[in-house]
This record gives sequence, structure tokens and C-alpha cells, in this order.
Amino acid sequence: MTDETVGFVGLGIMGLPMAKNLLDAGYHVVGHNRSDDPVEELVEYGGEDGGSPAGVAEASDVVLLCLPDSPDVENVVLGEGEETEPVIDGLSEGMTLVDHSTISPTVTEAIAERLSDRGVAMLDAPISGGEEGAIEGTLSIMVGGEEEVLNEQRDVLDVLGGTVTHCGPSGAGQTTKACNQIVVAAQMVGVSEALVFADQAGADLAAVVEAISGGAAGCWTLDNRAPAMIEGEFDPGFFAEYQYKDLRIATDAGEAFGSPMPQTALAHQLYKTMVQNGMGRDDNSGVMQVIEMMAGKRTDD
Repeated sequence: MTDETVGFVGLGIMGLPMAKNLLDAGYHVVGHNRSDDPVEELVEYGGEDGGSPAGVAEASDVVLLCLPDSPDVENVVLGEGEETEPVIDGLSEGMTLVDHSTISPTVTEAIAERLSDRGVAMLDAPISGGEEGAIEGTLSIMVGGEEEVLNEQRDVLDVLGGTVTHCGPSGAGQTTKACNQIVVAAQMVGVSEALVFADQAGADLAAVVEAISGGAAGCWTLDNRAPAMIEGEFDPGFFAEYQYKDLRIATDAGEAFGSPMPQTALAHQLYKTMVQNGMGRDDNSGVMQVIEMMAGKRTDD
């Protein structure tokens, strides 16, 4: 048991299991979420309701965030939106804000500068590993910010992640996460194309996956998503609409830095198709359904 209190704002598909892991590790956890049900679940598990983002910060030694997009973080942290009790109002000098959201690197840098003016440190620490990783505490955490600040918070982050990597100064964690999503999307689309092709050709899909997983084609998607993809099961571990958003961040950053991203741009359009066809809350492996549509197959066949 520790006397440290961790605030957690954003108790969604990733945030709630992360907060529960902190409780299991002996931390006091004070939480807030836009909807009430996750907060009630956290309280039932042993946490406390902070009442508002500012209330969470006031009650905590360190504050963690896990929110959907850049505007959400700006609103919740700085009050640049509808939030009237933002995190910044409850922070005090010497505290640290750790943002596990996936947002724009430039937005991260701007928020970090605002907090620094208040004597508050910020780490951008986006995560990868899906709902399973959040539940099991095996997330990959990519951290931007001062290494000394990371070392001060490493015990907390070690509860949540199997790997915690310092990637550089403020914004570097978000840049690294964009790289992660570029590769993840390439895997999802590639495996989807392979499975639809194999099915069209009349092959045994399970045998195809077994045969290619041990060779150069082996990847996380084949190991962790292909069996469900074969069955047409796309229960979310990571929402396709979030993958779409993350790829927008990546392509925007690529444009800003003059980095060509032809494959990522294509993947972005495929995930846009998912969102526009009501599949945004499916798992990101559900991009296979778009390839099936292109092949003239019904998605519920």
C-alpha cells in the first residue's frame, strides 16, 4: 500500500482497467469521466469520485489522462471548450500531468508550455496494446518529456505498462505513437487483404494463418486478431474510429514535417470508410469488412 493518490480522468475502454490496476497495486485512485457509469464502477472497485477534472487534480499527487482526441485534452486540461472546471484549476506547483491520450504532438507541446508556466510538469505518454494490454497491465507506454520527471513517475507507469520507454522531449511520445499506428494500420490492412484473398481463392483460412505466422509475415495482428477476423468477430479492443483519428494525426504530422506517407494515407481512407458505414465502434481489425465489401462480399456472410 502507498500513500500516493493518483487522479485518473477518462475512464473509457482503456482508462478504467488502467485505474483498476492502480487500485490493485495499492494506490489511492480518484477518478472522473464524462459519463457516470465508469465512475460508479471505479467507486465500487475501491476508488473515489473526484466530481470534476479540477476536483481530481486537487485530490491527487499526480494526474493521468486517457481521452479520445486533441480537443478533448485541451478542453479537460485547459478549459478551452465547455469544461468549466478543468484540470489546470486543481493543479498545484510541483505536480505532474501524464497524458495517455493519443493527440497531436504540437498540441501536446502547447499544453506542456502552459502547464510549465504554472510550475507543473507534463509527460505525453500514449499507449499501445489495446483493451487486453490495459486489463493485463502490459501496455507499451511511449513517453515524451523530461527524463527526470519520468523517473519520478516510473513506479506508477510500471503498474500500467510492460514497457515504458523515454522517447525524447515533450511531443516525442506522441510522435512515437504515430509511428506505432502507422505500422499497426499496415498490419491490419495487410492481414485483411490476405484473408479475403485466401477466402476468394478457396483456401483454408486457419491453415493459411498457421502457415504464414511463423515466417517473415509473422506479426501481432496475425497472432492476436486473425482468428476472430476469420470468424467475422470484431468486438472492440481498440475502436476503428480511434484508429481513423490516430491516422489523421499521423498524416497531418507527415504533411507538417514533409514526410511521405502513401500507405498510411490509403489506410486512413479505409478506416474513414468504416466510420462512414457505421463500423466505427468495431475493432480496428474490422477494416477487413471494407476489403470484403470491395470484393463484393456481404459483411455478415
